[in-house]
Amino acid sequence: MSRELNQFEKFLLVHKGIGMVTLKGYNDSVRRLTRALKTDEPSHEQITDYIVGMHEKKYSYSHIVNTSLAIEWYMQFTVNPIKLGRPKKPKHIIKDTLTEAEVTMLIASSKNIREKAIISLLAYSGIRNKELCELRVCDVNLGDNMLRVLEGKGKKDRLINISGDCSRILINYLNYYQRRPDDYLFTTLNKNNKYGTSDLRKLVNVLKNRAKINKRIYPHLLRHSLATNLLKRGANITLIQRQLGHVFIETTMVYLRSYPQRIQNEYNLYIPSYI
Repeated sequence: MSRELNQFEKFLLVHKGIGMVTLKGYNDSVRRLTRALKTDEPSHEQITDYIVGMHEKKYSYSHIVNTSLAIEWYMQFTVNPIKLGRPKKPKHIIKDTLTEAEVTMLIASSKNIREKAIISLLAYSGIRNKELCELRVCDVNLGDNMLRVLEGKGKKDRLINISGDCSRILINYLNYYQRRPDDYLFTTLNKNNKYGTSDLRKLVNVLKNRAKINKRIYPHLLRHSLATNLLKRGANITLIQRQLGHVFIETTMVYLRSYPQRIQNEYNLYIPSYI
């Protein structure tokens, strides 16, 4: 890492309060920029051409937005500020989520209580990958069927629900794997290290193959699937927003756009009788 990028990282951490994961992403974006332009002090014209090139190569919306933000921070750091526009956010729909039957098959493919506890918690809570890996035993309230997520996405704390069935699975897991309150809820088997997001992805893929489900399945899909299955059962959008920890209701509305039958069902329920 060049001295300039090292100082930029400190600038983001100390003066902007950017978290370490986000900070690394911004630094990687700036590194790609300076490497492509062969300079640590790009001009506004060079940056404009670089962003145009990203659009021409059809980079994703999030990649362009995150890169633009990283460049703005970097140019502010180098005392040559620039303001970049943002492309219009595409309104995607969420597809290929797992049905209740498929989630049941995934859980049933577990070969031990540890696997069952991990996949059940992921499925019933809708928790994010990294948030699950950060959970400690004291964050699980099995009496009230709730989880406490500390410093989740956006450094926000929240409480989320789990089912009674999930709590009973976790009780069996903790009876088998004795842990202190401050211990991580899940650890690796070999060295007892904190369970990682890559470990979680591997487990989900193993369970998918065992269950013979012919879909691409990854941990975040369980989050989408919970939201969709709650919606199908009649849950209101505010409940889903709170369960998933979305700051803005607009973020949660993607599930309504992805499952228009819900709106149709409500229409059929409340439609006036004119004839």
